[in-house]
Amino acid sequence: MDRVKQIVADIKNGIPKPVYFLMGDEPYYIDKISQYVADHVLTEDEKGFNQMVLYGRDTSVDEVVANAKRFPMMSQYQVVIVKEAQHLSRTIENFITYVDNPQPTTILVICYKYKKLDKRKKLYKAIQKSGELFESKKLYENQVSEWIRRTLSGKKYKIAPKAAMLLVEFLGADLSKIANELDKLAIVVPPEKEITPDLIEKHIGISKDFNNFELKKAIGERNVGKATRIINYFSQNPKDNPFVVTITLLNTFFTQLLQYHGLKDHSPGNVAKVLGVNPYFVNEFTVAAKNYPMKRVSAVISSLRQLDLKGKGVGASNVQQASLLKELLIEII
Repeated sequence: MDRVKQIVADIKNGIPKPVYFLMGDEPYYIDKISQYVADHVLTEDEKGFNQMVLYGRDTSVDEVVANAKRFPMMSQYQVVIVKEAQHLSRTIENFITYVDNPQPTTILVICYKYKKLDKRKKLYKAIQKSGELFESKKLYENQVSEWIRRTLSGKKYKIAPKAAMLLVEFLGADLSKIANELDKLAIVVPPEKEITPDLIEKHIGISKDFNNFELKKAIGERNVGKATRIINYFSQNPKDNPFVVTITLLNTFFTQLLQYHGLKDHSPGNVAKVLGVNPYFVNEFTVAAKNYPMKRVSAVISSLRQLDLKGKGVGASNVQQASLLKELLIEII
């Protein structure tokens, strides 16, 4: 995120690079940078003659280079943006001749989503020397909550840890989807106000009471009544609460709980650091550790793996989600 800010700042300050090669598994930042170039380098009057968007599926490296070598008309720069450049992967190394000697009045942006250049090849090294090589890495789900917090902080908002986790559960690690939902919240929630689970439920439609994180907490507390109510809700709404998501989250929780048992230092700061969780959730492990000794945790993990296989049709077929959820609760509690 800091690297993105620096790239944007350089463009804003009038010191753009001649080539931007944007690659990696997370399309969000690739789109953000290319869109910033498209919106801010040229004025609206200049864009008509000096800004071009090409698509990798419909063009070639030679055609891109031919356009990049043109001179701008009544403008300091021309902008050439190549979207979906991953479709040029077989010939991508042919950009080397242009990158070695780029047109100084052209800003060439290559959006190479879901792929990466080979670091051993000449093109990788050439772009590092004369342009900007940016790799947009996919965030792990345990990193997305912090990304949400930082993104909202930049917009003068705060978010409760549980609210951030609800977004992650509902939307996964797709930053583009999350950003869209955050933009919706920003329309209806005034700045400086904390975004809570209630606001998430009201404006996005994610239940603050019937979700996997509440199920995990109920199981950790051995609160059979609450866990049963949540499972019944999941059974009635299977499309919104897929079994694979539930069992994956619970497997992660009990694996972390096993790690917790193995720690000598159970201070909140150390637990949060070792388990990779927000300090807000450390108490859940403290409570669960009292209810599930290490030997029991190992047995639960084994049961979860067997249920995961059954849910995927291994050793069983056409098992209803409601039956799997009930069996899950019985096996754990």
